[in-house]
Amino acid sequence: MNLLDILSPDCIRAPLEATDKLPTIEELVALLAAAGKVDDPAALRDAVWTREQTRTTGIGHGLAIPHGKCSTMGDLALAIGKPAEPMDFEAIDGQPVRLIVLLASPPDRTSDHIQALAQISRLVSMEAFREQIYNAGSADEIYELLKSQGK
Repeated sequence: MNLLDILSPDCIRAPLEATDKLPTIEELVALLAAAGKVDDPAALRDAVWTREQTRTTGIGHGLAIPHGKCSTMGDLALAIGKPAEPMDFEAIDGQPVRLIVLLASPPDRTSDHIQALAQISRLVSMEAFREQIYNAGSADEIYELLKSQGK
């Protein structure tokens, strides 16, 4: 799976306006809605927020990957946000997050959902790439960095 197949430049915001977890999820869902990738933003927000309350998606190393499955999604979609300042996301390592990648998918695409989560995690496990993306100054720069990785 190529992440660029489910991410468009208009679904990246740097910097985010939100400074807390729920408003960040709402802002990223709104990006997907504005891009025509989600028919029922409230249902997606609820699915992602419900999942987030079960267990944090702040996976460490400055990354959070809030995600949810929603029956109103026709296909997988990604939205990426870079907080203006590192944000508390209750990450497992106790560190603030510097990048939030929201993944939304239909309930019947579990395998693709897991593959996308794994690919995001793999990319950010590379320290040099992680620092580049965390230091990116714009949505275009984030998109180009992902493009340069062929992902």
